[in-house]
Amino acid sequence: MKIPGKKAVAGVATLVLMGVLVALGASAATARNTHHASETITVWTMEDTKAFSQLMQTFTKQTGINVDVQGIPWGNVNDKLTTAVASGNGPDVVQVGLSLLPTFVNAGAMLDLHPYLAKNPALKSSNFLSGVSAIRTNPKGKVLSVPWVSDVRILFYRTDIFKQVGIPGPPKTWAQLMTDAKKLAGRGNGQYGFYIPQWDSALPVELTWQAGGGVTSNGKVSFNNAAFRTAANFYLSLYKAKVVPTASDFDQTQGFVSGVAPMLISGPYLASAINGAAPDLKGKWNVAVLPSDKTNTSLLAGSNIGIWHNSQHVAASLKLLDYLGKPATQVAWFKLAGELPTSKAALKTPTLKNDPLVKIYAQQLQNAQLLPLTPAWDKIGGDLLNALNSIVLNGADEGAALQQLNQNVAAAQN
Repeated sequence: MKIPGKKAVAGVATLVLMGVLVALGASAATARNTHHASETITVWTMEDTKAFSQLMQTFTKQTGINVDVQGIPWGNVNDKLTTAVASGNGPDVVQVGLSLLPTFVNAGAMLDLHPYLAKNPALKSSNFLSGVSAIRTNPKGKVLSVPWVSDVRILFYRTDIFKQVGIPGPPKTWAQLMTDAKKLAGRGNGQYGFYIPQWDSALPVELTWQAGGGVTSNGKVSFNNAAFRTAANFYLSLYKAKVVPTASDFDQTQGFVSGVAPMLISGPYLASAINGAAPDLKGKWNVAVLPSDKTNTSLLAGSNIGIWHNSQHVAASLKLLDYLGKPATQVAWFKLAGELPTSKAALKTPTLKNDPLVKIYAQQLQNAQLLPLTPAWDKIGGDLLNALNSIVLNGADEGAALQQLNQNVAAAQN
């Protein structure tokens, strides 16, 4: 997802939302057969509202439907959703980060789109990447949201700085990453070789996948396994080697542009941020698939989009979802915001197929997984980061911190 530092809605919010919905006796809205001319629908997006508003101009010209785009900062999503469900005054269409889906599902906040799919062929599950298809991201028999944008983690690196220190290309293994990071950090005081976002719970999970394991057992999240311990050891070793910054407010874009941290893992959106902040760096940086231990598995993330459970503009909202699902629209969004399509046809268009960066994104997508889709993930991810950060930043005992983490994770799911 796009904004560094974003957090999923707290798992406890699920209970609040569910309670409110039950109290209100909420039910799904009935779709109208036609929409009125100049009808206005409201969209909540966590994206760049300026760019999304640009995308909506074409939709309005085609349909006559006006779109009121409202940007919701990721940090405010919890309060906004709770208030909307309680008051009954939600949007018509809402963007849902994949990590938020379980909370939305359990709260009953989204309209089931399954009855409308036959008349909206652009929303067919088979049109989209299998990793984010309706089967993977919706309860059995329902379609509460449809794919919008995909996000896969890849390696960004400064080719000019690599050349300066004698590194011929991007690291292909964990061992090479460590060696390269040490060389880069050796450029002088205040210089680093790699960047670890202290807010990002996905990175330790990716490393666990790469170590040949997983973070679920018997349907529940668990870090009590050998692969996670291997991942944690590598994660912590980067701090012990002093090749990563320790400041919690370190800005990954500026760190990359300045060269202070010339190697990091992020999503395709970072390419747009780099081009916007430093167009003069063109030709001085590149991307690569992730380095591997046993595999190079990456995070498959992104956002779905759906209709609010009591929208009074369902027919018009369906037209918008159908428009957003079309390959041409998803390519247009990639050009505006640098975010990857979820439409398989869009990824095969010449615009994207011939883009050297997209070739890497598409290659990495073939080996990418979703984070556990559980309402408890926000709490679990927070506990994971607290444990790792307590070790590397505060000197906590590693064994005790990880033991406490396992206890917290078990408690969060009981």
